[in-house]
Amino acid sequence: MANIKELLKERILIIDGAMGTMIQRYKLEEEDYRGERFKDWPSDVKGNNDLLCLTQPNIIREIHGKYLDAGADIIETNTFNSQRISLADYGMESLAYEINVAAARIAKEACALVGSGEQKFVAGALGPLNKTLSLSPDVNNPGYRALTFDEAVEAYYEQIKGLVDGGVDLILIETIFDTLNAKAAIFAVKKYFRDVKQPELPIMISGTITDASGRTLSGQTLEAFYTSIRHARPLSVGLNCALGAQEMRTHIEELSQICECYTSAYPNAGLPNAMGEYDEQPEETAHFIEDWAKEGFVNIVGGCCGTTPDHIRHIAENVKRIKPRALPVVETVLQNTKESEEISVA
Repeated sequence: MANIKELLKERILIIDGAMGTMIQRYKLEEEDYRGERFKDWPSDVKGNNDLLCLTQPNIIREIHGKYLDAGADIIETNTFNSQRISLADYGMESLAYEINVAAARIAKEACALVGSGEQKFVAGALGPLNKTLSLSPDVNNPGYRALTFDEAVEAYYEQIKGLVDGGVDLILIETIFDTLNAKAAIFAVKKYFRDVKQPELPIMISGTITDASGRTLSGQTLEAFYTSIRHARPLSVGLNCALGAQEMRTHIEELSQICECYTSAYPNAGLPNAMGEYDEQPEETAHFIEDWAKEGFVNIVGGCCGTTPDHIRHIAENVKRIKPRALPVVETVLQNTKESEEISVA
């Protein structure tokens, strides 16, 4: 079977849409989140969507299946907050490893149920954390940090172990608002595979431009963000969340011009309305992304907040006959250099 790099040379690949948006459709209550195992948990757990990998695995598997049926080549594990730092909000730090293993296995099971014979990939999702390494949460003490770099690395390391043990094919570091947090995730990935002496899984990295300024929340320009993480030699670098496709276009164009690896983009379904809901219809999102594809900006596309299997189906249909963005020549040079270095070290 073809590996993902071979497929990326042939066509634009499709990543799935929003997990949270789909979970909301099930209208789950507190007891649904708790299940039998956590019925006596001392605090509320509704809203801990990642916990559903343990208490409602059939729902998560069903959501994955809907995205796969819609044409997704890559599905993300339901692990956006599945590290001990974020799980501490629910007093569930000890469940981090278990949730990640379960999430990866559920996603792999969903892929195995696809009857088309097409190869599908599971991306182990590492979210940005609910604490930042670059900014102080205390306006009166700008030097204060609620988290250390080593603590972030340790949390990500445990999460990565769970995802790999569960069988993921890729590691996706996504929705990055603070590049230092992403660097902790990258360091943890590299350290994990070095420690276990296994070949490193391909890394996908996706940042978040927060507004029209073209900067991340921690203040980096897109070029600075890319320069900060290119040492990881990722499979792809892209953007997701915060903006709809219409607002994201200029940033995707810029990224496509500076990125030496494959590019990805999965925007929200437009901007939220006054009620915090997303109104952009599937055909509208697909039209914007089709434009990116025709311009040669992207290799991997999908959806983030507010998007559904219908959005993914329209996107997949609109880009399926469009050639993927070609890698710049510099990638070949860098790859040859890397291979030469590996030979000399060996």
